Amino acid sequence: FIVLSLGATKDMGKMLGGDEEKDPDAAKKEEERQEALRQEEEERKAKYAKMEAEREVMRQGIRDKYGIKKKEEREAEAQAALEANAEGSLTRPKKAIPPGCGDEEEEEEESILDTVIKYLPGPLQDMFKK
Repeated sequence: FIVLSLGATKDMGKMLGGDEEKDPDAAKKEEERQEALRQEEEERKAKYAKMEAEREVMRQGIRDKYGIKKKEEREAEAQAALEANAEGSLTRPKKAIPPGCGDEEEEEEESILDTVIKYLPGPLQDMFKK
């Protein structure tokens, strides 16, 4: 026979699915725990915001020292320059299309056969031209 103490039998009963003791302050403790977690999260966010602000001050110092501009500033200046160029114009600005990328077929003056013939050795070129 196994002799169990009174405390051990209570624990056994809980493990087997018996009635658990109800903690009257459980809701209050849970609310305090949630509030503590929220407060820790706010402190963490404030800490990282402060660190990022310090980094940005350092970055700006480097930009000033070497004359580097932020990406947003460069894009804003490019847009302003584009608008300034188009300011006196009544038409929209032309799009820059590299040669050979157009949709028009008239750009292709030579046929493929002419292009191939151009790269053949001299005597073969003469044969095809006749």
